[in-house]
Amino acid sequence: MTKKLEEKEIKLIALDMDGTLLNEKGEIPEENKKAIKEAHDQGVHVVLSTGRSIATCRDHAKSLLLKTFLVTVNGSEIWDMNGNLIERNLVDATHIQWMWELAQQHKANMWAASCDQVWIDKMPEDVSKSEWLKFGFHIEDDQVREQVLNSLNEKNCFEISNSSPVNIEVNALGINKARGLKKVCELLHITMDQVLAAGDSLNDISMIKEAGIGVAMGNAQEIVKQTADVVTLTNNENGVAYAIRKWALKKEVAEVKK
Repeated sequence: MTKKLEEKEIKLIALDMDGTLLNEKGEIPEENKKAIKEAHDQGVHVVLSTGRSIATCRDHAKSLLLKTFLVTVNGSEIWDMNGNLIERNLVDATHIQWMWELAQQHKANMWAASCDQVWIDKMPEDVSKSEWLKFGFHIEDDQVREQVLNSLNEKNCFEISNSSPVNIEVNALGINKARGLKKVCELLHITMDQVLAAGDSLNDISMIKEAGIGVAMGNAQEIVKQTADVVTLTNNENGVAYAIRKWALKKEVAEVKK
C-alpha cells in the first residue's frame, strides 16, 4: 500500500453485496461479519451499497446489526437506519416500456425493479401505472448483448452498468452508487475521501473511483481491478474482511497472494 493510502482516515466502509460481501452461496462469511463488527467497534460506519432492492438486502443489514444508511438499486434509493426512505430516483416509465420492447425484440431475459416489486421475464399490462427504479437484461450471447448495449447508448439518457459480465443494468442518467454515497456522506458530515468502497462489477466503478480507497475484489471484472487503488482476495476468500482490516482499520494482515 502506498503512503498516500496509509494516511487515509476511513470513517465509512461501503460494500457491494453480490460477488463482494456475499460468497458464491449468497451467504455472508463469518470472517466478514467479524471484521464488520471490528469496524463498528472503532466507530466506522458500514453501508451496504448494492444493486439489490431494499426487500432483498434489508435482512442482511439486520443480520450485521448495521445502524446506518442503505444505498439500494445502484443509488436509486437511499434508506435510513429506521427504514425511512431518504431519496428516490426514478426511471421514466416510457423508457421502461421501450426497454421491455427491446428485450422482447432480442429475446433477452430481463428483470425490472418497481418501487414495490421485481418483475422477471414479464411485465404488468400497463407499465405507466408503476414507478420504476431499474431495468436489467441478462444476455449470455456476447453479440446480442453488444447490440442491446448499442441501442441503450444511442438513447443517451441512461446510466448503464452491470453486476455480472452477462448482464446490463440501467438506471436513470446520473444515478449510481457514488452519487448515493455522496448523499450519505453529507448526512454523516464526512467526505468521500474518508470512504473505503469495495466491489466487483461495473456498477461499483463509480464509488470505487470516488472513494478515498477503492477496493476491487479478487474475483472482480478486469476493468474494476484496473480502476481500483488496491485488489483484495475473492468473495470466497473473505476478501471484504481482508480489505477492512488492512486498509480501513490499518491492522497487520497476511499479504494477498499474487
